[in-house]
Amino acid sequence: MSLIDDDPVMAALRLVLVAVSVFAVVFGVRVAVSRQFPQAWVRVARLTRRQRSQPVRVGGGAAFIGASQLIQQVPFVVPMPYPAKVALFVVAFLLLGAALAWFALRRD
Repeated sequence: MSLIDDDPVMAALRLVLVAVSVFAVVFGVRVAVSRQFPQAWVRVARLTRRQRSQPVRVGGGAAFIGASQLIQQVPFVVPMPYPAKVALFVVAFLLLGAALAWFALRRD
């Protein structure tokens, strides 16, 4: 399975998913490190006061989920052996579990 072997629609969808997941990682890290949401996002999303007080929790969760999606798409974009694909799939699920744990256990 490589990006060249697939039909163009699936290849485009995978590349869009990779771009979205990279954006989620960058955005999540930015929110978690700066400890504040972008003002435009606060206005558009109409976050409640309680939600606005948790940028590290939300940013870290978004970064973990984006990293999980990104790692999950790597085997479809880069040709690699089967054991490496399985290992990346396991790492992606571990990151997803870490995102859930981060969001559930982090109290800001």
